[in-house]
Amino acid sequence: MTTRTLGRDPAAGQGGRVGSDRGSATVWLLMVGLVLVLFSLGGSAIAAAGVARHQARVAADLGALAGAARVLEGPDTACARAAAIAAANSARLTSCTLDGFDLEITAEVLVEPIPGLTRNARATSRAGPVRG
Repeated sequence: MTTRTLGRDPAAGQGGRVGSDRGSATVWLLMVGLVLVLFSLGGSAIAAAGVARHQARVAADLGALAGAARVLEGPDTACARAAAIAAANSARLTSCTLDGFDLEITAEVLVEPIPGLTRNARATSRAGPVRG
């Protein structure tokens, strides 16, 4: 003889449906959180690259101005001064060219926007006497 219970089937879960969506909100919340973390990581990588570019630009501008002030002492002195100012601004001087009284330099800043991905931000600047 079998006994039969009245009411809902215990395997049906809440709401009386078999295979309900119970616990799916947790999965959705985790997916939304992951998407937010990925967007934040991408945004911070873009911001880090922008900051490095500005830092390279400042180092190149200041280095060119400082080197141009020493142009009359010769290209070696001018380029050494530009390299010192670029290094003080956390940049590396990659090129230094003297054209008459104009000094053109290129400064480079190493940036790691995402761990394991290293890039160089580069900027070129020119300084010399005022021409009128």
